[in-house]
Amino acid sequence: MTKKNETGNTFAGQSVTDPGRRNLLKVTGAGIAALSVGVLATQHAFAQSPPIQLGDKWDKTFAKSDQVDHQKVSFKNRYGITLAADLYQPKNAHGKLAALAISGPFGAVKEQSSGLYAQTMAERGFVTLAFDPSYTGESGGTPRDVASPDINTEDFSAAVDYLGLLPFVDRERIGIIGICGWGGMALNAVAVDKRVKAVVASTMYDITRVISKGYNDSVTLKQRTQTLEQLSQQRWVDAEKGTPAYQAPYNDLKGGEAQFLVDYHNYYRTPRGYHPRAVNSGNAWTVTTPLSFINMPILTYIAEISPRPVLFIHGEKAHSRYFSETAYAAAAEPKELMIIPGANHTDLYDQMAVIPFDKLTAFFKQHLVATSPA
Repeated sequence: MTKKNETGNTFAGQSVTDPGRRNLLKVTGAGIAALSVGVLATQHAFAQSPPIQLGDKWDKTFAKSDQVDHQKVSFKNRYGITLAADLYQPKNAHGKLAALAISGPFGAVKEQSSGLYAQTMAERGFVTLAFDPSYTGESGGTPRDVASPDINTEDFSAAVDYLGLLPFVDRERIGIIGICGWGGMALNAVAVDKRVKAVVASTMYDITRVISKGYNDSVTLKQRTQTLEQLSQQRWVDAEKGTPAYQAPYNDLKGGEAQFLVDYHNYYRTPRGYHPRAVNSGNAWTVTTPLSFINMPILTYIAEISPRPVLFIHGEKAHSRYFSETAYAAAAEPKELMIIPGANHTDLYDQMAVIPFDKLTAFFKQHLVATSPA
């Protein structure tokens, strides 16, 4: 496959002029402000894990489609954590269908972007599953709002487990869509999980890269060492208290922020995309969440996705565009990089006129091919 509409790198504002954010970037040494990672704060409001309770209330950031059937479901991952998900099915479908597991962005919930992708792809004939990652949203796990490159990669494979056991799904025709930071998780999952036949990474972030190296790989070894010294000391504090400290939410604008931070705010902190369970909608990760991401690069084996196809989709004007471009370069054929003219990072979260659903549909219909009669 070949690149489409590719032009030179264009990065949104890389400087952060707000004093609080300058301090945040200095402390983390990794430029993770845009991922809702901040400085030490008081105890988090959701420090206790709620039980899994799945209701019928439609609390999505998008309207419900009358072309699909929807239900709340749950399943366990390999670590015994119960994941909450939304299952979408095309109405009046017959036989065994191709299926897609979908998650992201990093710090979001299934009621936001991943649910929109899932419902839209169900309208186009796929069984889809949008799920909350471990420790977040309605999914189980304590402490709340912590992330792990290993466990979150496993979450995708657990979603594949669930889909493949459904009687109306052809387990030989399962694909994955990962959005933003979950684009990187999707690529990592497919590299190891050979059951998945095709993968799409939309507006992809490599979370391990940005946390360990900062934006555009600008963090030095000295800065990273200082960050790890601080996080290591924070472990003593957490151990003594018996509960983790949480980072300060940052998504309320004070003026002078870089444009990509404004874009995040305009999605997560306005009616457009706000959801009370989302980490990025005014909540926060645990302070020590960056530890495992700094130490565990998730795209090491990206070339081993081959011979299964991978499609990267990114906005021309996204500050994060270089993540997809370098991942594309490291991936093996068959691969494709689609650059959306004029689009920024968050346009691919929810802008229906920007997200190339026709391309997604054609990609999965081509590569999730039935090997036996339905």
